[in-house]
Amino acid sequence: MLRKDFIRNASLAAASVAFVPTKDLFAAKADVKVKMGLIGVGARGLGHLDLLLRREDVEVVCICDVDSKTLNSAKRIATKSGKKMPEIFTGDNYAWKTMLDKNKLDGIVIATPWEWHKEMIIGSLDAGIKYVGSEVIIGISLEDHWEVVRAAEKHKANVMMLENVCYRRDVMAVLNMVRQGVFGELIHLQGGYQHDLRDVKFNGGSEVDKGVEFGEKGYSEAHWRTEHSVHRNGDLYPTHGVGPIANYININRGNRFTSLCSFSSKNRGLHNYIVKNGGENHPNAKVNFKLGDVVTTSINCVNGETILLQHDTNLPRPYSLGFRVQGTEGLWMDVNKSIYIQDKSAKPDQWEDAKQWLDKYDHPLWQRWSKETAGAGHGGMDFFVIHALVESIKYKTPTPLDVYDAATWSAISPLSEKSIDLGCQTVEFPDFTGGNWMYRKPVFALTDNY
Repeated sequence: MLRKDFIRNASLAAASVAFVPTKDLFAAKADVKVKMGLIGVGARGLGHLDLLLRREDVEVVCICDVDSKTLNSAKRIATKSGKKMPEIFTGDNYAWKTMLDKNKLDGIVIATPWEWHKEMIIGSLDAGIKYVGSEVIIGISLEDHWEVVRAAEKHKANVMMLENVCYRRDVMAVLNMVRQGVFGELIHLQGGYQHDLRDVKFNGGSEVDKGVEFGEKGYSEAHWRTEHSVHRNGDLYPTHGVGPIANYININRGNRFTSLCSFSSKNRGLHNYIVKNGGENHPNAKVNFKLGDVVTTSINCVNGETILLQHDTNLPRPYSLGFRVQGTEGLWMDVNKSIYIQDKSAKPDQWEDAKQWLDKYDHPLWQRWSKETAGAGHGGMDFFVIHALVESIKYKTPTPLDVYDAATWSAISPLSEKSIDLGCQTVEFPDFTGGNWMYRKPVFALTDNY
């Protein structure tokens, strides 16, 4: 099958399923048992394991991790579920390959350090798995992203990045508003990852021990994530912000990113944190962190919209993704939970509380599945990514977020690094669809199915 045919057929199949009535779509698959495996059961992986074990339509066949502490936590969750204990694979960094060779799986969830994602995604596809759900991001270099796309096309398989913010309740209500024209024609959008991660990037070697260690002496994400702040300068975590934005303006489905330009501030936050909590004589106080404290990225689109993303993880600040959706008739901003719609807001040129609007336009997915989200991570968002992956497997349909979405959103990281390295030059944005963005139709969250 030619590459262009693969892309078009996948898009058409997804679009056709999206419009099938719920009662017809789900009528014949109630007894299906989806065989799932997990690679990585750290903090994110354990959440996914719990959600998979809750489902009567899923059998968790096997899990793999190199950390005995996280495996023990996984075993406790499995025992508490009352279901059969998954087979455990561990011992070395490539135990996951043994797991894939030994088991015939319908789908796999990957929740490991970023630098492993590309290899594990491609390894899973090569092992014959047709549905791969990967935590963000999917690669480090730009070529990593092309390799994942080519592998998915080669195997005619699905790679879904588990970007949970696409399913945040207010984000989805705004998507509903966008599609109903409340904001008019969209002009400018903003988002990002603005989250003080200093106590994630550093600890004392355990989940309860505060400290300023990272790398070999660090625990959990401090064991691997902080190294990226040492060696890289760019938007290292763009997908929380850009995923919802891409759905708002139909990126890869009638629209595409054309160019990108990034700027980086000086770096002070991580060094100051080490000095404050470990002293100026601590060895890590001598580390030169490459990552700027605030990285700002501007993206242009073929249909004329502009996008502003910010990565801000090294300084003291409350959590915010900084969403702004602005059109010819008004705008929504999540930072102050406010909205303004021309000629419809209570007072001219004055913000009003967004809640009444978000309640009015609550997305059908949340209206239908809100009870099932109880206890799911990140306010229920995590339920939807696992639900979408499992339902896609059951009905053998393309995932609502596909490999082209994953590559496009994730590739912002290496592109922003390149832009900054070139003195903040504008760089061309690759088209992972090979021109088929012109023909692909929107499929994400068109109904209350998944």
